[in-house]
Amino acid sequence: MKLFGTDGVRGKAGEFLDSITVIKLAMAAGIYFRKHSTTKRILVGKDTRRSGYMIENALVSGLTAVGYDVIQIGPMPTPAIAYLTESMRCDAGIMISASHNPYEDNGIKFFDNHGNKLGVNCEKKIEEIFNNEDALINGQVTDKSIGASKRIDDVIGRYIVSIKSSFPKDLTLHGLRIVLDCANGAAYKVGPTILNELGADVIVVNDKPDGFNINENCGAMHPENIGKLVKEYRADIGLALDGDADRLVVVDEKGNVVDGDKLIGALCKYLNDEKLLEGNACVATVMSNKALEDYLEKDDIKLHRSNVGDKYVLEVMKDEDINFGGEQSGHIIFSDAAKTGDGLASALQVLALVIKSGKKASEVLNPFELYPQILHNMKISEKIPLDKIEGLDELLKPLREKGMRDLIRYSGTENKIRLLLEGRNKKDVEEGMQTLISFFKKVL
Repeated sequence: MKLFGTDGVRGKAGEFLDSITVIKLAMAAGIYFRKHSTTKRILVGKDTRRSGYMIENALVSGLTAVGYDVIQIGPMPTPAIAYLTESMRCDAGIMISASHNPYEDNGIKFFDNHGNKLGVNCEKKIEEIFNNEDALINGQVTDKSIGASKRIDDVIGRYIVSIKSSFPKDLTLHGLRIVLDCANGAAYKVGPTILNELGADVIVVNDKPDGFNINENCGAMHPENIGKLVKEYRADIGLALDGDADRLVVVDEKGNVVDGDKLIGALCKYLNDEKLLEGNACVATVMSNKALEDYLEKDDIKLHRSNVGDKYVLEVMKDEDINFGGEQSGHIIFSDAAKTGDGLASALQVLALVIKSGKKASEVLNPFELYPQILHNMKISEKIPLDKIEGLDELLKPLREKGMRDLIRYSGTENKIRLLLEGRNKKDVEEGMQTLISFFKKVL
C-alpha cells in the first residue's frame, strides 16, 4: 500500500485513513524511530478536525504497542509540533492535519527529533515496515515495555514565547489594527494571543472551530473575505492562516491580496537590508515568477529554485546554507525562527517590515510587477518521458531566446500535462502557449 505523498500521509478520514491503517502506520513509525531512540517519547498534536480524535487515539494505540510513551498536546499549529518536538527532547513528533484541505480529509506528518520533516528515504523505510506483517507482529512489546500516554495542556506558552522572541525587541505592534483569520484551525488560540501580547488591536475571525468548519470559506484559501473586513474596519493589514497555520496570505490596507512572490521578494530584501540574510540568496519553487528573480538580482541576491513543496524548499535552504525561502502559495520559511513554514512567525516578520518601512502595506508589499504568466493543464492519453519527445527542444529554443521561461511537467496523480510559460511580453507568452498546446495535442 502506497502511503506517503508530497507532505506526509493524507486522504479521506475513515476511508483511506481509517483507524486500522493509522494503528499500523503508528506501529511502523514507532519501530523505525526506536532504532535511534534516546527518550522513548513521541509528541502528538492535531488541528481542529473531528476526525482528529479517531486518528489521535489510533496513533496512541499503535505507538504504545511498540513501546513508545506518547505526549498529547491537542490542537496546535504544525510548526509548533516541529519546535516542541526538539524542545521537549522527543524522539519524534507527529502532526494530525490535512492542512488547507476540507474537514473530511485528514493527514499525518512526521518530524524527527530535531523538528525536521522526514525525508523521502525515511518515509520509504516506514512504508516498508508498514507493508511487512511479520515486522509489525514482531515489533510489538509486552509487560512493562508497553508504552503510556499523557495529555499536557500547558505547552502552548512555550510556543508563544518562541514566536514572540522572533519579533524585533525594539518594535511594538501598538497602534496597528490587524484582521486575523484563523481558518477555524489550529492557531485559533495562539494566533490572537501572540498579536495581542505584542500590542496590536486585533479583530479575530473564524476562531470558533466545531470540527467541521476548518478552512470552510475562510482562511488562506479565501483571503478575499478578510479583504472586505480590512476595509470595513479600516485596518492596517489582514492576515489569513490555513488550517494548520503553516501558511500565510496577506491582505493590504486596501483589501487587496498580496501576491506570494511579491511577499517573498519584499521580505527577502528586508532581511538583506537588515543584514539578516544568510548566503546572499533565497529559495523559491519552480512555480515562482521570473520577475521575482530579476527583482532580487538588482541587489545581487541569488534565487535558488526547488521542486514544489515546502519540504523541498527547506532541503535547498539547508544544502545552500540559506536562512530564507518560500512558496508563492504562502509557505514562508525563516529558519532562524522556525523549523518549517510558520504562518505566525512569517506574519511577525511582515509586520516588522511594514512598521520599519513607515509605509502602507500596499506600498511596501508591492515591490515589483509580475511578468505575464499562463498555466494550462491538458488531458493526455499517455505520459511519454519529456526527453523522449521529438521536436520539443527545437520548439522551446525560440521561446527561450525571447527570454521566456517554461515549465513542463506531468501531474503525479492524473493523466494531465501541466504547461507554464511566462515572459515580459504578454502577446509573446499567449502565442507561445498556443504553440505548446498545439504541439502536445499532436504528440500526446
